[in-house]
Amino acid sequence: MINPNSTIAELNAMNKNTLMEQLGIEYLEVKAGLVKAKMPVNSKTMQPMGILHGGSSLALAETIGSLGSAYIVDLDKNDVRGSHMSANHVRAAHQGWVFATATLLHQGRNTHVWNIDIKDEEEQLVSTCRLTNFIIARNNGKS
Repeated sequence: MINPNSTIAELNAMNKNTLMEQLGIEYLEVKAGLVKAKMPVNSKTMQPMGILHGGSSLALAETIGSLGSAYIVDLDKNDVRGSHMSANHVRAAHQGWVFATATLLHQGRNTHVWNIDIKDEEEQLVSTCRLTNFIIARNNGKS
């Protein structure tokens, strides 16, 4: 379970046997309103032209924005679901690592809005993304 006492190692361990593991996404920092992670630019994340695939960037962005929302809600009472994602890819990444930072812009009762910037190792912007998450109250079997 994700909570404010979860360690980075515990959060990374949750990625075993998931898309995040396949893409090599590693969380670096998680706190209320902020999530940082890195992802390699390699054969698993690149497109055939030898650059980072935009879909890999979107997966990274949605992963850390969703983790950010899960971190600040009570998951015993709520589910987090991505509702909308948009991205602008502004620079190609060819090798090494990209680093993503998700910053909470809006924390409402039913929605969270995150800005996620993905940068290369020289801190040049590769992609900038916006994610909206729905926060859905669980019924827990009650009518």
